[in-house]
Amino acid sequence: MMKKVIVIVGPTGSGKTKYSVKLAKKINGEIINGDSVQIYKELNIGSAKIKEHEMENIKHHLFSIKHVGEEYSAFNFQTDARKLINDINTPILVGGTGFYIKSALYDYEFNKEEENDLFIDKSNLEIYEELIKLDKNIEIDKDNRVRLVRALNLAKSGNLRSEKSGSNKKLFDIFTIYLDVNRVKLKELLIKRLDIMINSGLIEEAKMLFDNNIFLNIIGYRELHHYFLGEYTLEEAKTAIIRSSLNLAKKQKTWFINQMNTTLYDPFDEDTENQIYSDVISFLKE
Repeated sequence: MMKKVIVIVGPTGSGKTKYSVKLAKKINGEIINGDSVQIYKELNIGSAKIKEHEMENIKHHLFSIKHVGEEYSAFNFQTDARKLINDINTPILVGGTGFYIKSALYDYEFNKEEENDLFIDKSNLEIYEELIKLDKNIEIDKDNRVRLVRALNLAKSGNLRSEKSGSNKKLFDIFTIYLDVNRVKLKELLIKRLDIMINSGLIEEAKMLFDNNIFLNIIGYRELHHYFLGEYTLEEAKTAIIRSSLNLAKKQKTWFINQMNTTLYDPFDEDTENQIYSDVISFLKE
């Protein structure tokens, strides 16, 4: 019998933190972070990382385990998450980084051998953009240069990594909860949330990175970097953050629906908490 894993995903502001903690308390679960940004110790406000008091004595794993600049790839996450899943009685994987989550739960193979880097003059982003023109359905860690180069070399030779069947073979019995928020409501939430983040010190957090010559291609930090350079006003930066967040939410929803067997819930329906609990209990008893 395969180990059962509960996954809670959804856009920023949908209530993943709240629902995951409430569910964990009811089923004696432990939470594993599935957000690639919340891995880092310095990225607290901009990543909407859970605060200590919000954990309510529930064990949380893979939060704040690395410093910005330390190497941590999807392969590292896969290794760490799978060990935790096997060690925890009732694991709940929570986040929004689809590739990290799927690489941990499916038979996604990472080859560790080096490839010749024929694209030395190109950035990771430039390699990725060239890659998706050839392999539109690929799921890949955009920060892992070795894998980007390998995938692009393969694509240029006519072999598409996205067509590897192993990446769709489940290693665990998975129940995926997607907290779905319509675009109008989500925009309102994101605007309010961003104002709260700014009042809580987001600009200061991003400025610390800027002052240390650290550029992160991450929503919030990226736009504020341009603000510090004088390329945006603060209002323009805020508008860009909201726009990028909405675009990401749309892509995330499509990705999870297409890539994983996902059940959608309205996080603002008063009966959703009970419905999720009921569905999870049924899943655990199967």
